[in-house]
Amino acid sequence: MPTITKSNITYDKRNLNNEALLELYYNMLKPRLIEEKMLILLRQGKVSKWFSGIGQEAISVGVTMALEQDEYILPMHRNLGVFTTRKIPLHRLFCQWQGKASGFTKGRDRSFHFGTQDYNIVGMISHLGPQMGVADGIALANLLKKNGKVTAVFTGEGGTSEGDFHEALNVASVWQLPVIFCIENNGYGLSTPTNEQYHCKNLADRGKGYGIEAFILDGNNIIETYTKVKKLAESIRKRPRPILIEFKTFRRRGHEEASGTKYVPKDLMQDWEAKDPIDNFRSYLYSKKILSPSIDNDYTSEIKKEIDEALDSATAEPLIVPDEITELNDVYKPFDYKEVVPNTNVADIRFVDAIAEGLQQSMQKHDDLVIMGQDIAAYGGVFKITEGLLETFGKERVRNTPICESAIVETAMGLSISGIKSVVEMQFADFVSSGFNPVVNYLAKSHYRWQQEADVVLRMPCGGGVAAGPFHSQTNEAWFTKTPGLKVVYPAFPYDAKGLLATSINDPNPVMFFEHKALYRSVRQDVPTAYYTIPFGKAALLNEGHNVTIITYGAGVHWAIETLEKNNDISADLIDLRTLQPLDKESIINSVKKTGRAIILQEDSLFGGIASDISALLMEDCFEFLDAPVKRVASLETPIPFIGQLEEQYMAKGRFENALRQLLAY
Repeated sequence: MPTITKSNITYDKRNLNNEALLELYYNMLKPRLIEEKMLILLRQGKVSKWFSGIGQEAISVGVTMALEQDEYILPMHRNLGVFTTRKIPLHRLFCQWQGKASGFTKGRDRSFHFGTQDYNIVGMISHLGPQMGVADGIALANLLKKNGKVTAVFTGEGGTSEGDFHEALNVASVWQLPVIFCIENNGYGLSTPTNEQYHCKNLADRGKGYGIEAFILDGNNIIETYTKVKKLAESIRKRPRPILIEFKTFRRRGHEEASGTKYVPKDLMQDWEAKDPIDNFRSYLYSKKILSPSIDNDYTSEIKKEIDEALDSATAEPLIVPDEITELNDVYKPFDYKEVVPNTNVADIRFVDAIAEGLQQSMQKHDDLVIMGQDIAAYGGVFKITEGLLETFGKERVRNTPICESAIVETAMGLSISGIKSVVEMQFADFVSSGFNPVVNYLAKSHYRWQQEADVVLRMPCGGGVAAGPFHSQTNEAWFTKTPGLKVVYPAFPYDAKGLLATSINDPNPVMFFEHKALYRSVRQDVPTAYYTIPFGKAALLNEGHNVTIITYGAGVHWAIETLEKNNDISADLIDLRTLQPLDKESIINSVKKTGRAIILQEDSLFGGIASDISALLMEDCFEFLDAPVKRVASLETPIPFIGQLEEQYMAKGRFENALRQLLAY
């Protein structure tokens, strides 16, 4: 039994009975004993890494016990108490840390980089910040469902320096979302002390700037943490709003064990060791005759037995056997595509009208679908695509957002976790760079990591030819075709745009839906008036010929059509890819095997674009059928310029006809 001294923390038991106090103690003791075992296993090389939360157990346990079982918690590395208090079987936790199949990520991610819908926990990614925006999304879903639920999300004082923190707080405040932001101010971000991390006196002071109630709690006092968070959660359930809590605590071990703590002054470490949440609470319980040596020993024995049994069973589980098919199949959630055949009633509409019609009909089909973006509500969006949707579907489903692309992408992810589809409009595709991290690291990887779909469509108005300059004219699809887990759609015609948008919204995976601005009001077509879908990964053969295969998409399709119309002597297959991921490789290869020549046209600059990958594909699969080298035509290796004559020189359109003639003459 540990030595019992007078508590250095003052406790006020309030109306808590002895049973509740003992439960608080037990729930703190359990993660502490697991951690002590993990540190031994780390030294033995049986786990690869460990982020210790020793000394911070009161926060994890107090917050988790204050929330209801079906309310989501988004913890960080040092919140083992969240997982154990939610009673996740230790066998599964040990399997997760050892990279075994019975863990939560099938060996694909480590430590606490996982979530589980069974326990309403959503784990972090290493980029830290996105957690808070995702919590906004879950809280928004609770608000939309009117279920009176609260969401809690954790970050450290270091994480509050990230832009995502500020974006998430602002969105939560503007929308009055029922979310508790928990800052564990534990003294150091790796080795960077708080005085080099922020300049305000308390991090809780930041709440005032966002119009958010903020509180400072002793993070080592389990009773204060539990009772205050419980009271706040009850209040939020009745009157939804965000709250910011700064928990004062300390990280008594390294950022991770390999880092050590040499940078921490000894007297500071000793001061915080004297404030240990478990030792002090144990002393208090002993002094009040609530905890006895026999009960304490029983708790310890019971927990250690559970740890040993779980560890033995996890260790005995066989190592994961790599299987390529399994790995590839888990990148995307399976999508059971259901074809909806268009009716015979058609209307001659523009590309922009087809997108608007597709959105409206999808909003009718999915009665909880949410659309988010800057200026998309009353204003109707900068391209007027969402005009009228606010009046039809209401402001809860058609939501103007602050200018914060990162937080809104994360919010969409949170909605997906709660089972709600969403469409996010990037005002211009260029602006997705401000939300790049959650797109490529959160949305794209979630299903592969822990089988959580990201049911999100990002609409991407893109492309040049409209004299909009370097920040409003990019066609940046190659940023995303490179990223496993994303689907990339790029229609060239109104018919395709409407049907592919419907499929994108039906698909439970994240879809980057590119819409070329120059096509919005310049291209018309007969389009079915009713709802219909078009499958992904099926290119369109727009023209049949024998001498060359032209492969393109987006505005490039129209450039190719113009060229062929001016050159009736050219016999060509013209392939409109329509979707870039998945790519219709079969149609491309079969055509090139027939014609013996291939030219790939893209508006994007040449190096690193999708034309390069298609060219490599053809060289690998069609080499013996080729009568000439594969030709790529793209825009200049510069940012896209503003003034007309420079933009015209930049664009691939002006070089295509000559390149096509050269290829045919080879």
